[in-house]
Amino acid sequence: MPKPLVDVDAAPASAFCLTDELTSFTSGWHTHRRHQLLYAARGALHLEVAHAQWLLPPQRAAWLAGGTRHRVSATQPATLCTVYLEPSRVPAAPQGECRVFVLPPLAREMLLYSTRWGPERAPRDAVAESFFTALVHLLAEWAAEPREWRLPRARTPELERAMTYTLARLGGPVTLAGTAKAAGLSQRTLARRFEEEAGTSWRRFLHDARMLRAMELLAEDGARVTQTAYAVGFESLAAFTHAFTAFTSERPRDFRQRITRGALPPPRAAPARTPRRRRVG
Repeated sequence: MPKPLVDVDAAPASAFCLTDELTSFTSGWHTHRRHQLLYAARGALHLEVAHAQWLLPPQRAAWLAGGTRHRVSATQPATLCTVYLEPSRVPAAPQGECRVFVLPPLAREMLLYSTRWGPERAPRDAVAESFFTALVHLLAEWAAEPREWRLPRARTPELERAMTYTLARLGGPVTLAGTAKAAGLSQRTLARRFEEEAGTSWRRFLHDARMLRAMELLAEDGARVTQTAYAVGFESLAAFTHAFTAFTSERPRDFRQRITRGALPPPRAAPARTPRRRRVG
């Protein structure tokens, strides 16, 4: 990830936007004193904080409180759009170090419009000041209902190896036995460690990772639902459609069409706790 041409924490303007056209990249772990509103205008970003990780395709943004250690990466070209805010400008900041939420159409248009004001802007630009004040007020409403489309992060090297092994094999057969061997643990120990350390089962981690990867693929130009289903390890389009709909509350084809036209997603339904069983290898 290219370094900003300016020190974002030292810029004279209290609110501004930075954009970058990026190929595949990894930012490395870092922090900013200022709050951030992170958004992918094109492509999909992968965001990590201490104990969780998210996918940010278009129509989804992340609020990062100042001082939050984080890392951003992408496997495909992406347009990164980040609004930086002095903490004093956000008296009612969203709770928590990171909140990921769906962007309504107005939010997306405002974030794109904010790109006219970079860190070099005049600190007393009346139009910019009014614009960012309105953005901050609306932010609390947008972030009020975060989406739990995330994966846990490992806290130990063994679970880190298990997660890395699993994430590298989303498109093909993968088993608990093979994952345990890669992690250097027994199957029983690995299963227990997932529950205790990550708060989920290995099978649920695999399922959710496949769904997040599918969302990333469907956000790409020229994406096809059938190709996506096979790319994330499903052997039939029907099984993939069922799992994706249970996870996101919309069918993959509808998700793809909505991403293309920039429409608002449907209201969130109660999550399905037990997806239809299928062979994973």
